[in-house]
Amino acid sequence: MRVMDKLAALGLALPPDWAPRGRFLPFRRDGAVVYLSGQICEWNGAVTLTGPVEDRPEAVAAARKAAEICALNLLYRLREAAEGDLDRVDCVLRLGGFVNCVPGFGQSPRVIDGATDLFIALFGENGWHARTAVGVAGLPGNAAVEVDAVVRLKR
Repeated sequence: MRVMDKLAALGLALPPDWAPRGRFLPFRRDGAVVYLSGQICEWNGAVTLTGPVEDRPEAVAAARKAAEICALNLLYRLREAAEGDLDRVDCVLRLGGFVNCVPGFGQSPRVIDGATDLFIALFGENGWHARTAVGVAGLPGNAAVEVDAVVRLKR
């Protein structure tokens, strides 16, 4: 099954295009490797969840969903880097996850699982990756979550 078909089967879609919040490239390719700039949980120009995330089950669940939105934003830019074809993805090498959270928050890995789970659902074994998940004091737009990625394309 094609990646876009898998995404639709999950009831998900890629976001509409948007302008970056700063002066940077949305991605940079070096041969088959794509470095994707961090994406916050933004949709249609609005941050979907603001921080700081508190250590309560419902807050962690909402932040996991926000991490999934970050992953959808990454996939949008990855599709551009892959010349319109997400089936060119060979493997997801690394994710970096940042959670705008209260001091002492210990659930950052669980939050970033929202992005990880989507990559695994779409790319199977090739969606597994090395990862960092850290808590931070703030993110652009006061977003609750930001995720960046490094992905290798098939040649």
